Amino acid sequence: MNSTTFQADEGSADLADTIRTCTICDGLPLGPKPIFQFSKSSKILIAGQAPGRITHHKGIPFDDPSGNRLRNWLGVTPQQFYNPDLFAIVPMGFCFPGTGKSGDLPPRTACAAAWREKILVSLMEIELTLVVGAYALDYHLGELQKRTLTETVANWREYWPQILPLPHPSPRNGFWLKKNPWFETDILPALRSKVRDLSSR
Repeated sequence: MNSTTFQADEGSADLADTIRTCTICDGLPLGPKPIFQFSKSSKILIAGQAPGRITHHKGIPFDDPSGNRLRNWLGVTPQQFYNPDLFAIVPMGFCFPGTGKSGDLPPRTACAAAWREKILVSLMEIELTLVVGAYALDYHLGELQKRTLTETVANWREYWPQILPLPHPSPRNGFWLKKNPWFETDILPALRSKVRDLSSR
């Protein structure tokens, strides 16, 4: 896969071309570079936060240790993962927002306000939405969330099979995974089975 920031089919090309030239956010530290992936045939939506600095430079979402862990959770190859007819990767913010005192800054709110609904309406074949991170959870679950991320993920059956809240696959979340072994024993088998089913159609 090359370092272009988007994959799309003809049905979504006009919207994609418009988003790729977006400059609505002022003061982005590395400038605008929208990074996302979708097609009108996408079956699984990955709703994340925003690209990090490494992703900005590579132009490829989840091409890092977090992506490796996420693909392991899903039980898919990179070829499957970067197939826009299977996976739509649509973060809350499409550009690297910069770094603060405790990590990357939040996604720019203008991005979701301008583009998210337009994209989601175009994704007519989505059967499973994987929600990663607080800002994506607020958008996709809202008041349906529990008090904490752990409680939300633990009550995953309330949202399944249309939505699955996930912890971030960052290597920094290793402690959370060790503390909550039910995630790997209860949730991942169901997730992988669902992904296998959708990818076989």
